[in-house]
Amino acid sequence: MKVAVVGAAGYVGGELLRLVLQHPDITEVVATSRSQAGRPIADVHPALAQLTEARFAGLSAGEAARGQDVVFLSLEHGESSKVAGEVFDAGPGLVVDLAADFRVRDLRLYERYYGVHAAPDLVTRFTYALADILGAELRGATALAAPGCFATAAQLALFPLKGAGVTGIPALFGVTGSSGAGVHPKPTTHHPARANNLFAYSVLQHRHDAEVLHAWRGWTETPMATARLMTHSGPFVRGIHLTLHATVPADVAGDVGARYAAAYAGRPFVHVTAGPPELTHAVGTNTALIHAAGDAATGEVQVMVVLDNLIKGAGGQAVQAMNLALGLDESAGLRLAAPFPC
Repeated sequence: MKVAVVGAAGYVGGELLRLVLQHPDITEVVATSRSQAGRPIADVHPALAQLTEARFAGLSAGEAARGQDVVFLSLEHGESSKVAGEVFDAGPGLVVDLAADFRVRDLRLYERYYGVHAAPDLVTRFTYALADILGAELRGATALAAPGCFATAAQLALFPLKGAGVTGIPALFGVTGSSGAGVHPKPTTHHPARANNLFAYSVLQHRHDAEVLHAWRGWTETPMATARLMTHSGPFVRGIHLTLHATVPADVAGDVGARYAAAYAGRPFVHVTAGPPELTHAVGTNTALIHAAGDAATGEVQVMVVLDNLIKGAGGQAVQAMNLALGLDESAGLRLAAPFPC
């Protein structure tokens, strides 16, 4: 297969390149970047020096997409909407967008968190690609919207509680590493400001709420159902640690571990663990580790999820969704063991 990665100079773009350059079914890779055009890819992503001697191309998104089997759009939010039309016109077999532009079909919900959509007529062309839940349902899709990192962790925590009789508002407390803020430092995202520090951000209004609410309302069949995502910046580089707290009937709480094990049985990249997972056990992999505990006396459940924000929360999930859409081995190019210690 021939693949193009549009906007490949950032952290997500670098991880995506690392995966597609080693994918057994991919034979050609074109990487584009407006800011790095002409520079060797390995100058920007030194870890890729042993995988490629290619340079970033300065092609437009449409030019890069022409003749490709798969096009990944690894652009900042709002940029995919500007180029999606020309990408589709170029006729690639599959388009995978890693930004938030096409994740939410409810345009009113989208506007609440992102503002007016720049390409609303294209939204319905995309399938939301939460690979570990949809699995084979993605087969044959021609345009995929890869979920966000916090949204992935939150939805993996919530999904097994579908139909479980959750009462009240599920609370999702998450902490993310500094790489989630992207390659360009800002006063609150630059790592020196985060080292030895912990603080909340996007209070009551995180953008990934849109994805979480869209899914939760569908799973509960309740148009106004809500869940609260509480996001924090942590003093580490990679990964997300998220804890869900919810109240359910006593019988559900008493057997919640088995419920999660059944929900993810056979899914290659979700492992339900016997005890609370540690972040370093997931960093560097496409695997989400989950542990669910319940108290039948109070009806409380607590679910912990850890994942790598740049792989499972971005590039890895995009490749996994591509594999599923094209009928390839779902695990192709993604059999990654975690480095430890990291």
